[in-house]
Amino acid sequence: MDKPFAPSCERNKAAILQVLQPLYAGVSHVLEVGSGTGQHAVHFAAGMPHLVWQCSDVCAHLPGMRLWLDEAALPNLPPPLALDVNQGLPSGPFDAVFTANTLHIMGWSEVQRLFEGLALLLPAGGLFTAYGPFNIDGRFTSEGNARFDAELRLADPRRGIRDLEAVDALARAAGLQLLADVPMPANNRCVSWRRVLLR
Repeated sequence: MDKPFAPSCERNKAAILQVLQPLYAGVSHVLEVGSGTGQHAVHFAAGMPHLVWQCSDVCAHLPGMRLWLDEAALPNLPPPLALDVNQGLPSGPFDAVFTANTLHIMGWSEVQRLFEGLALLLPAGGLFTAYGPFNIDGRFTSEGNARFDAELRLADPRRGIRDLEAVDALARAAGLQLLADVPMPANNRCVSWRRVLLR
């Protein structure tokens, strides 16, 4: 089996790491939801050796991901976890959760379950960061994003680029406060929230 390869990961990993390094300076355990190929995980774990980067994804993606993780052989990159957000998030300990290019792939009900899981998982002060395309004020931020959204919905009507305001409403309901919204290349954003309330 050849290692899976996502060209988009190679293009955006350095820009994302630049955002994460100061943000995650005090973080010790990160859960990545939807790690895909594992390319991001390898790059981020190498760039932030002070923290443990825990990959996760649905079972079908784990064999290819393991090829990346095994080749990297980093001490802060443990074996990946099988994760379906419909069944809840693992128990941790995690003081940050990261996800890239997943919110528009999940159905909206799955995005809701993700935030319900964050409300149970993250401690006070814990961070959640989501990278990917977002709409602002209900509008696409580029013609390319509009085309991408149409392609997503054609493949699966449950998919689509999410409105940042709607995602932020889920975050606030989970006790998370918007911390940073960083515009990124290729009409993406890196959005972070901090947990301020405990239920």
